[in-house]
Amino acid sequence: MKTGREAFTYGWKRGIPIALGYIPVSFTFGFMAVSGGLPAWLVIFISLSNLTSAGQFAGTNLIIGGAGLVEIMLTTFVINIRYMLMSLSISQKIEPGMSLIKRMIFAFGITDETFSVASMESGRLSFSYLVGLILAPIAGWSLGTTMGALITKAMPDSLAMAMGIALYAMFIAIIIPPMKKSRPVVLVVGISVLVTCLLYYVPFFSFISSGFRVIMATVVAAAFGAGLFPAEEKEEKEDVRY
Repeated sequence: MKTGREAFTYGWKRGIPIALGYIPVSFTFGFMAVSGGLPAWLVIFISLSNLTSAGQFAGTNLIIGGAGLVEIMLTTFVINIRYMLMSLSISQKIEPGMSLIKRMIFAFGITDETFSVASMESGRLSFSYLVGLILAPIAGWSLGTTMGALITKAMPDSLAMAMGIALYAMFIAIIIPPMKKSRPVVLVVGISVLVTCLLYYVPFFSFISSGFRVIMATVVAAAFGAGLFPAEEKEEKEDVRY
């Protein structure tokens, strides 16, 4: 059993590697958003009020492209809906009696990485541990965004536009490693690419905007993946509280 301070320190240390990994990605986000025409203060505010990675990239791209509010809302909802499932899973591991306010505070910092780290802990998770775990990633994401946004302002326009390819390189770097290790991932990615190509190249679907293509490809690929490769339940570990 750890004290509140010990649990917080332990969570903070577990979150530092995540924060370091977030800085270059969020730097790219800040760079891309400001290069697209958004003011630096707004881009920084987006990262301070959101911690959604792919959702931020997709939503900001739609804003830059002049998409409608409904399209932006649905796209970010579909991309970020996985956080709802992660929150439901983590709720089964937190210590009993935790208040709604405390749940909302650490829910803000749930990402793919913080969820993975918290899920691997054995036993119940305390509020102190969870706050420590999310603070470093939040700081890292916000710091990277701020640096990317401010540096873009100091760069020549031609260089800033050329650096836009970093966004596509980042997505490739995210997708390729899991594809090498998992056939289900390869199939899901292939289905999403196929659906996107059909919606883009078939004249009948020309009325569908780019944002809704992303939504439809995501839903169809995720549905196929969930149906063909359901996740196996894991046995609960010993009850040790952090």
